[in-house]
Amino acid sequence: MAAHRTRTKVFRLGERKIIAERLPQSFWTDLHHYAMTASWPRFFAALAAGFICLNTLFALLYVLGAAFGDEPVANARPGSFADYFFFSVETLATVGYGDLHPHSLYGHLVATIATFVGVSSVAIVAGATFARFARPRARLLFAQNPVIAPHDGARMLMIRFANERVNAITEAAAQLWIIRQERTAESASFRKFYRLRLTRDDNPVFALTWTLMHPLDEESPLHGWEKEDFAHSDADIVVIFSGHDESSNQLVRDRQHYSAREVLVDHQYVDLSRSDAQGATFLDFGQLNKTRPIGPNASPL
Repeated sequence: MAAHRTRTKVFRLGERKIIAERLPQSFWTDLHHYAMTASWPRFFAALAAGFICLNTLFALLYVLGAAFGDEPVANARPGSFADYFFFSVETLATVGYGDLHPHSLYGHLVATIATFVGVSSVAIVAGATFARFARPRARLLFAQNPVIAPHDGARMLMIRFANERVNAITEAAAQLWIIRQERTAESASFRKFYRLRLTRDDNPVFALTWTLMHPLDEESPLHGWEKEDFAHSDADIVVIFSGHDESSNQLVRDRQHYSAREVLVDHQYVDLSRSDAQGATFLDFGQLNKTRPIGPNASPL
């Protein structure tokens, strides 16, 4: 049986480093995914490399024709790889300055193939670039730490986030999950997912800030947890957000991961808002990450 080539991928979920081993090689069968997920520098570097390789290939075909006594490109210097390369660039880009042009049947055949490849490449590259540029994304600022504090007489897990664009996101919805490792009665280890109930999981018009609140009552998977439980837990807390961005008229999504060790117990967020004498309200987003211990003489962190 032939051995299949495999790969290893390293990625992170919050602070957790995960290494996936022996994944099937799927680069050529999943080019769209790689085009969408690569960074912009890598994306353009790959385009440049492909462009150079294609033109080098066609230049070598012209050189091959010339080596057998053919004159594939008129006005090209004999044996000049540079002339053939730049003629290929002009052909693939459908520029055609006119100084160099196909001269023989062989030259016309190679130029025809190059033109077809060039037109197809332009369509593919333009589509991939537009898809990357037009991909809708929410611009959310999440507080650095979740906190646990009392609210309306109940103990709450709170996570604050803000809309960086300060525009209207309608029909906004949020989910809060906790993911933790547990053992079954058969001593098997399983990664289990629990959706945490929120006091409010939707927002008709999200434009500024939103604080998610999960009551730590008897129904909560975190009921009875204290500071030490969070400090020694390997659980992850995940926020999933979605909504309709009125500026782009598109559905936007975002996601944030926290480690349970990042939860600040018996802390509360510092208020972002203040008012002046004229009644104007100011929101200081620089305070988004600031918290303070609960107590009369507590100072912000």
